[in-house]
Amino acid sequence: MLNMQSFLQLNTIFISILIEAIPFVLLGVFISGFIQMFITEEMIAKIIPKNRFLAVLLATIVGALFPACECGIVPIVRRLLLKGVPLHAGIAFMLTGPVINPLVLFSTYVAFGNKWDTMLYRGGLAMVVAFIVGIILSYQFKDNQLIKNTSLHEHAVEGTFFQKLKGTCRHAVDEFFSVGKYLILGAFIASAAQIFIKTSTLLAIGQNDLSSSLVMMGLAFVLSLCSEADAFIASSFSSTFSLGSLIAFLVYGAMVDIKNTFMMLEAFKKRFVFILIVYISVLVLIGSLFIPFK
Repeated sequence: MLNMQSFLQLNTIFISILIEAIPFVLLGVFISGFIQMFITEEMIAKIIPKNRFLAVLLATIVGALFPACECGIVPIVRRLLLKGVPLHAGIAFMLTGPVINPLVLFSTYVAFGNKWDTMLYRGGLAMVVAFIVGIILSYQFKDNQLIKNTSLHEHAVEGTFFQKLKGTCRHAVDEFFSVGKYLILGAFIASAAQIFIKTSTLLAIGQNDLSSSLVMMGLAFVLSLCSEADAFIASSFSSTFSLGSLIAFLVYGAMVDIKNTFMMLEAFKKRFVFILIVYISVLVLIGSLFIPFK
């Protein structure tokens, strides 16, 4: 039964998740609107290499240029796919964007006492996972796996700069209300999970290398933290969990969490989202086991 104290805690966590996520969702939908109005399919065709390996590699690196969290990047990727970016490149970009951008890496560096190793392990594992996932998807799926494919043949609108700017704002508003309801639903479930799932129970489970990584990945999924702030939470577990499991927390949470999953389900086919989450989970878990456990 939910007593008043639990209700107040749930309300506080719910609002904090929304406050943390909404600025990046707004940034994401405006970038999405900009792509729709100013970027043509021809421009993208010139940038994206035809070779799948080069396309995925380029997409993982481009993630460093976008200061977006895992929820704000979904609208961007959806719009890129509608513009003709291959699925494997779009997903590789979606997985690295929230991890290897300078803001996230710097916050990781600061949170762990100005140590380079944690930051490098986080960025390195994220790029490896994104690259492998992208290559696998390039062989497994031939279409973009989007649910709403009606905009597939949309082109950048002709007109003056100000007309395009107005169109950007219009698209951003439409996109925000489209993904916003899933952000709210995901934030509510994440806040409820934090109230009813005791951290002490998770700590008791993580007694070895494998289980500790699994526990931290599960915790990252439940907490649904923004990737710009999760390093400070992870550092608080430094005395309890190994470095490998902390890296699993930092990489997995930035790629998959509750609110992000709901937003992906709004954009992509359910089967594809399930397969994507399985690939990410397995690769992050395996990768974390190769990190020195200090």
